Parts: sequence; structure tokens; C-alpha cells
Amino acid sequence: MSSDRLIHATPAPLSQAGGDVVLIVDDMPDNLSLLHDALDEAGYTVLVATDGPSAIARARQARPAIVLLDAMMPGMDGFEVARCLKAGTDTASIPIVFMTALTETEHVVAAFAAGGVDYVTKPIQPREVLARIAAHTQTARVQRQARNALDAFGHATLVVRPADGRLLWQTALARSLLRDYFGSEGSAAPVPLIDWVRREAAARRAGGIAQPWVTARGGRRLTLELHPMESGDEAGAPGGLANEPGQDEEWLIVASEANDAAVIEAMMAAFRLTAREAEVLHWVARGKTNRDIGDILGLSPRTVTKHMEHILPKLGVETRTAAAGLVLNRVGRLLGPVRG
Repeated sequence: MSSDRLIHATPAPLSQAGGDVVLIVDDMPDNLSLLHDALDEAGYTVLVATDGPSAIARARQARPAIVLLDAMMPGMDGFEVARCLKAGTDTASIPIVFMTALTETEHVVAAFAAGGVDYVTKPIQPREVLARIAAHTQTARVQRQARNALDAFGHATLVVRPADGRLLWQTALARSLLRDYFGSEGSAAPVPLIDWVRREAAARRAGGIAQPWVTARGGRRLTLELHPMESGDEAGAPGGLANEPGQDEEWLIVASEANDAAVIEAMMAAFRLTAREAEVLHWVARGKTNRDIGDILGLSPRTVTKHMEHILPKLGVETRTAAAGLVLNRVGRLLGPVRG
């Protein structure tokens, strides 16, 4: 196959491909031809690019199942291409296998740091490449099916890597909730979310238990729970590289939302409170401390204390315990099960 036909191949949408789509990125026509023929014979749909910008454009358009990426190219090298792909919401989950003649440790480490899942050394051995592709596309396929299933059942689920604050994947509902509660878009996880993950991950590594995080916006309440996933720290890094604790950890977050608007409105009417006072009292009734309430509502503990100074006289009680009891008696049915 001629290099001209390879270079100008038109990216086909993934849904129209006969098999898994593989994007090969290399500035050497001989390498492109060798890999194209081997992959085509194995039943893959092959796309090619000879430079970084073209590779990024074709990956965004075609959403390949995997990218074979030359590490050393003129202009934009493979490491920069990989970082760009991992930074994009639409391309972050695509596995990248580096192709390189550089086997020194620092280059291998750079490949994984840029987002690669594996690497093969030049001169390329097609059978080895096919074996690596089969393994990584199968893993990616299982993950994609899991994401689709979560979307179908309305679960808000996401995976983050706290080492670099990267949001690796998310369901559609999770994307919507992150936008609503944190105003975030793209592949970078919200800073407060990453701070919580890092704190709770460290607690788990020390033998503790990760605590859920609750944040609220008006009457809406978002609860996030953290779950560990197998990572390089547990299974060993690709290529046999040792990692520092926590370096490559990935964490699964399951988010659930409740709407307390009815409770807030009932408390405002029953006790003649402002919306903010009702929110504070709502969390007092749930057994939260001023510091907890401040974290949930985005207030300082001192501000929460000031609100309580206005709330107690309105309720005609002197202590927060009495205030909580009054709330449970008046609107306990709407409040539902109370957990501290």
C-alpha cells in the first residue's frame, strides 16, 4: 500500500467501521505501511496520521478504540499528543500505546506520565503489536460497556486520578451534576472534589475508612462516596515500573442527589426563617456540626454560628439540641431518616 494512500485515508465514524478502529501515528511511511497491512489483515479498521495536530483531529473525529503513537516526531512529539488527547473529554478514555526506540527509564516513565497504557519498541514486531492491541481494546470495551450500563440506569459515576487531578471518565448524569454543583467542564476534576479524594485516599492507605462527602446547593444535596479501583500501586505498573504510593491510583466516585427543597420550604414557613437559616437548621437537625455545615453550604463555621444566633430566638429555644428536636417534631416526616 502506498504511503500517499495511507496519509490521506479519510477517518470513518466508529459506528461505520467493520472492526475496532486503530489510529496509527508515525512520521515514517515504512512503519505506517507495515502496521497498516498487519492490522488490516487482522480485521481492524486503520486510520493514520503523520504529525501531532492531524493525530489529535482524527482521534476527536473518529474516536478510535486505540492509538499507536510514535514517541519521537518532528514538531509536536508523541508525549505532547498524548497529553492533549488525555486532556480532552471525548478522547481521554482512548488507550494509547507508544512506539519508541527509546528504552531508557526516563523515556518510558515519560510515556506513562503522558497517559500511555503500554509501549512497544522499534523495530516494530507486528505480532507483538497485535497482542498488545487485543489486550487493551478488550479492557477498553469492557469499561465502555460499563459506562453505557451506568448511563442507562441513571447512575452518576466517575473515575478520577488524584495525582494529577484528571477526570478519566464519567457518565452523562455525573457530568451534569459536576456542572450544576461545581460549574466544571472538561477533563480536569473540580478542585474541591480532588482535595476530598486525596484526603480520603490517604486515610484509606493509612487503614482508615473513606468518609462520604455531602455538598448542597439550595435545596439540592449531593452525596459522593469513594471506592478504590485496581491501579498501578496494587497490580504493578505497566512495563514493570515501580510507582510511588498513590502515584497512579484511580478512584471510583458514586454520586447520588436528593432534593430537600420541600423540607427547606416547610421549615421557612413553620419557623419564619430565611432560606439560608432554614438550610442551616436542616443540617443541625441531621446532627451536623457547624464545621460540617460550613463545608456543605460553603460557609465559614463562624457564619454558621451567626445564623444559629438568629435561629434559636425564632424557634423559642436556647440550644441546638432543642432546635433539632423541634424540627423533628414539626417536619420530621419530610426530613426522612436522619443520619449524623
